[in-house]
Amino acid sequence: MHEQQEVSPSTARLSDEIIRFIRMGQRFRGMLKPGDFGAEFSALMLLLPLRAMGPMRVTDLAELKQADPSTISRQVAQLVKAGLARREADPADGRASRLAVTETGEVACERLGAARTALLARALSDWPAERVDTFAQLFEEFNVSVEAMLRTELDAPPRENA
Repeated sequence: MHEQQEVSPSTARLSDEIIRFIRMGQRFRGMLKPGDFGAEFSALMLLLPLRAMGPMRVTDLAELKQADPSTISRQVAQLVKAGLARREADPADGRASRLAVTETGEVACERLGAARTALLARALSDWPAERVDTFAQLFEEFNVSVEAMLRTELDAPPRENA
């Protein structure tokens, strides 16, 4: 069981800002106009880890995204139907399949990435380059810390209800 730690005002402020950022996410996604790829935005977001990490099983993708496998399966079906991804035999187990990004999916990734980067560039246009670089470095460090904590929590034995 974890002890309650005293929270600094800066940590509380950061928590509030993260919630604010998450709330803005829907509007930000609405501003991305990469075109219609025939799949929902949440399904399109599965292309990014597939592109970066290579073909993987749906169960591995669900674990990576920390999502329910049935949800990921529905999203994968959208990607396959839209021609953005394809199923291929898993070389480690011929009975299983992996999902891989198609050329059309690569184009979708490129367009989504360009649209996302263009929006961020607009939002940060008044920032000096050094400040953007520092923020990116700090945000990366933050993500690494959160991911490490989540991995530790996931590897910990389940807590008993008190």
